[in-house]
Amino acid sequence: MSLDWQSYWTPIRLSLQVALLASVLVALLGVAAAWWMNRRTFRGKTVIETLFMLPLVLPPTVVGFVLLVVLGRKSWLGQLAERVFQAPIIFSWWAAVIAAVVVAFPLVYQTMKVGLAAVDRDLEDAGRSTGANEWQVFRYITLPLAQRSLVSAFILGFARSLGEFGATLMIAGNIPGKTQTVPTAIYVAVDSGNLTMAWVWTGSVVVISFIMLWFARKG
Repeated sequence: MSLDWQSYWTPIRLSLQVALLASVLVALLGVAAAWWMNRRTFRGKTVIETLFMLPLVLPPTVVGFVLLVVLGRKSWLGQLAERVFQAPIIFSWWAAVIAAVVVAFPLVYQTMKVGLAAVDRDLEDAGRSTGANEWQVFRYITLPLAQRSLVSAFILGFARSLGEFGATLMIAGNIPGKTQTVPTAIYVAVDSGNLTMAWVWTGSVVVISFIMLWFARKG
């Protein structure tokens, strides 16, 4: 079967756009959550950290179903978003981004938690002693010292977002040109017997993921 280049590039482009935005958002959330949890001790901390890690072990369809209930048109959050943006969240491009953020968050959070925990507290205290506030200490001391973990977390978030399938299919659907990412396109191609497209998309994802993980290990 011949290769349709237009059909090939559309899911690739959409997947890269979703993965890039999701990786930026999840990096911000992961860094903030890891910094807060590393510096706070309170009752219920273990429960919250367990909730943070749940998407890593839950089946993606379960994550997708929960998101569908939370963001659906019958939920207050879904109705609020629809009034604000004049369109429902589910079965949209943003739904794919949200699904990617949720499933990638545990990897990013755990990576940043380890990286921030390794930062020398004495250096942070030295910055405070010179008059730096908490934001300045975080911006000019903590983050630079945790730079390698930050880069690794971003790359892992990107790679995980790129390969997301189950949760995306549940809340974003499989609309060609709108929400059809590479994993869902591969599923449809295999189901329809178009193994040529399935192999090309699979090879593309393998190459992109390999390059990202190689950079993460190199860094």
